[in-house]
Amino acid sequence: MSSIKIRSKRLKENTQLRILIAHPMEHGSNQDKFTNQLIPAHFIRILTVTCNQKVVVSCEMGDSTPKDPYLAFMLKHGKTGDKITVNWLDNLGNIDSEEHIIN
Repeated sequence: MSSIKIRSKRLKENTQLRILIAHPMEHGSNQDKFTNQLIPAHFIRILTVTCNQKVVVSCEMGDSTPKDPYLAFMLKHGKTGDKITVNWLDNLGNIDSEEHIIN
């Protein structure tokens, strides 16, 4: 099961994309309540969103991004049937990807 949820909504000539990613986004400075040990850094480094295999958003995220990041933006001229793909890579080398068809 993917950690990514994608929702889209057509609004006149544009499409609203909403993305929710389940990820701990630890920055490495928090302490475990029980052991008092530092929790190792674990965060998304690179996020890419494509529409029909063309990159529309690419960003470098960091350790200051909050847990379970939520992103929303408008895609100009997105239309019914377009394939949206969201990929991420974190600092531990983990990856995830999810596809969504605009309807």
